[in-house]
Amino acid sequence: MKNLLLFAAGLFFSLSASSQILKPVKWSYAAKKTSATEATLFIKATIEDGWHIYSQNMADGGPVKTTFTFPASKAYKLVGKTIEPKPVTKFEKSFEMNVSYFEKSAIFQQKIKLLAANPTVKGSLEFMVCDDQQCLPPETMEFSIPVTK
Repeated sequence: MKNLLLFAAGLFFSLSASSQILKPVKWSYAAKKTSATEATLFIKATIEDGWHIYSQNMADGGPVKTTFTFPASKAYKLVGKTIEPKPVTKFEKSFEMNVSYFEKSAIFQQKIKLLAANPTVKGSLEFMVCDDQQCLPPETMEFSIPVTK
C-alpha cells in the first residue's frame, strides 16, 4: 500500500511539473490626454509567435471576438467605438469561415471625453487566443487605466 501511495504521489508531481498554463497574450494599458477635455486610451495585446487573437468585427458562428466593456461613469464618456488596427483576414477550416485576427501585437484605441479631473477608466475585455492546433478558452480580464497626463 505504501508503494502505491508513493507511486501516486510521484505521478501527480511529475504531471503537475510537466503541465504548464498557457498565457500567450499579455495586455498593457496607457492613456494620453489629447486636450484639456479629451483623452485616448491605448489597450495593447502582445501576442506570442504562432498565436493570434480575433478582431472585434467577427460574424456570428466563428471564434469569440475581442470585446471591450466600459461601464457608465460620471468621470468620463466614451467618444465613438473602440478602434483597432487592420487585421489579417483569411479562411480558417476549423470555423469554416473567413476570420479576422491579429498576430504579434495589436493596439486598440478608445477616445473619451473627460467629465472630471484625472479619472480612472475601468472596464473589462474578453478575447480568445488560438494557434494552428488549438484554441484556448475565452478569457475575461478587468482593467483600470488612470488618465493623468
